[in-house]
Amino acid sequence: MILELADIRIQAGRQVEFDVAIQHGLNSVIAHAKGFCGYKVNKGIESPDRYLLMIFWENLENHTVDFRESPAFAAWRAIVGPFFASPPTVEHFDLLAKSE
Repeated sequence: MILELADIRIQAGRQVEFDVAIQHGLNSVIAHAKGFCGYKVNKGIESPDRYLLMIFWENLENHTVDFRESPAFAAWRAIVGPFFASPPTVEHFDLLAKSE
């Protein structure tokens, strides 16, 4: 399983709207993507305009090819993109260890 980590910065004062939009986009678009295995979203406490989006994929290509090259990506960006203060930083990770 691959972890996609997106560090998202949104426009100041739009947290309430974005909270609704990101959950809508995740549940209506990303949750139906090939290889999707789940997600978590964390909101910043010290930086309320910062969000960490974690999406779990079966493999890297499910995100980088199957999703990013599909019409679903444009649908996702149409939902969340208007809130971005800058483009998100996105990286992928393999699991090294976890607690029981």
